[in-house]
Amino acid sequence: MQCTKHVAVQDQEELLNIIALSFIPGIGDRIAKKILRSYESSKAFLEQQVGGRFSGKPDLSQGAIRAARAKAEFELRFMEKHNIRAITINDKDFPHRLRNCEDGPVLLFTRGNFDLNASRMIAVVGTRKSTPYGQKQCESLMEELALYNCTLISGLAHGIDSIAHKSADKHGIQNIAVLAHSLDRLYPPGNEALAKRMMECGGLLCDFPSGTKPDRENFPKRNRIVAGLADAVIVVEAARKGGALITADIAGSYGRDVFAVPGRTDDEFSKGCNDLIKYNKAALLGSPTDLAWYMSWKQTEEKPVSVQTQLFLEFSGDEETLVNLLRNNISDLDNLSVRAGLPISKTSATLLELEFKGVVKSLPGKKYELMR
Repeated sequence: MQCTKHVAVQDQEELLNIIALSFIPGIGDRIAKKILRSYESSKAFLEQQVGGRFSGKPDLSQGAIRAARAKAEFELRFMEKHNIRAITINDKDFPHRLRNCEDGPVLLFTRGNFDLNASRMIAVVGTRKSTPYGQKQCESLMEELALYNCTLISGLAHGIDSIAHKSADKHGIQNIAVLAHSLDRLYPPGNEALAKRMMECGGLLCDFPSGTKPDRENFPKRNRIVAGLADAVIVVEAARKGGALITADIAGSYGRDVFAVPGRTDDEFSKGCNDLIKYNKAALLGSPTDLAWYMSWKQTEEKPVSVQTQLFLEFSGDEETLVNLLRNNISDLDNLSVRAGLPISKTSATLLELEFKGVVKSLPGKKYELMR
C-alpha cells in the first residue's frame, strides 16, 4: 500500500470561515451544505449576515458570528500546535464517497498519512466483546483484503475494531480510524500505541472540534462517517443491538454494500449478524474470499506484507519481563501490569510490540498468550 499525504493548498481564510460556520448555533451539516451550495463562499455568506440582511433562526447575529470566528481562530491555533489538518467539503481531497451523503460532514479533522479517496475502502465493525471465533474471522478477512490493496476503516474500539486495526497494520493495509471525539484525546486509552503505529500508513479522523469528549451521542455521528467512507461495510460479530448494526443500517441507506459473517444461532454475538442476513439487510460472507467475488475484484500486483516470527529475538527489559510472566500463565492485562510494575499504558504498548514481533497473541477480554 502506498500511502498518500494530503498535499492540497488551502485557502486559510475560507477554512477559517467554514470552521466558524460549524460553530454557529443552529447550523448543522445539512444547513451548512445548503449555504455552501448557494453562496460563492462561506465568507460571502457570513459578511452578508453581518450586514444585517438575515433574520430568524439559526442565530446569525453579529455577536454570534464574531463569537464563532473567535472560536475558529482558536481552533486553527490548536490544529497547528497538534499537527491536525482540516479538510472541507470544498477541498479537492475531501472524500468523494462522503460528499454526496445527505447528512455527511462538511469538515473533517485528520492526523496521519492516508488517502481518503483510495480505490477500495472497506469498513469492518463489530462487538467490543469479541470471541475467539470473531477474532479468527476478522484476522482471516484482513489477510484477504491485503491481496486487493484495500483500505480499512473502523472505529478503534475494543474488540473487533481493534483486531481489525492490528491485523491491517500487520499486513500493510492503509489503516484509518474514525473517532467519536476530538483529536486532542484518545478513547479507549489502551489503544494509544496502536494509534501511533497507524500514523505511518493511516491515521485518525473525526468531525469534532477540540475539547469534544467521547459522549454516547457522538458514536452514531461517528458511525455515519465510517459507513459513508466505505464501498462496503462488513459486520464480523454483533449482538442484536449495538453500534455495528447502526453502522450497517446507515450504510444501507447510503447505498453501500453490507456483509455479515454468520455464526451459530445460539451465540449471542452472532445473533445480530444472523438477523442482518435473515432480513436481507446484509449478504452472507461465508468466507473472506467471498468478498472479492461479490465486489468483482481482481488481485493487485502488490504482495501483502507478511510478518514472520523470528528465530532469535532480542527483547527489551520490559518485553522480557512480560514474556516471563506469560510463560507463568499470567495472562490478563491488569495482572501483567501489576506483576511487571508497569503502568497499564506501558504494558499495553509493550504487548503490542510483542504482537508485531509474532511473540504474543491478544485474546478477547484483554488477555494475552505466547505464540506456540
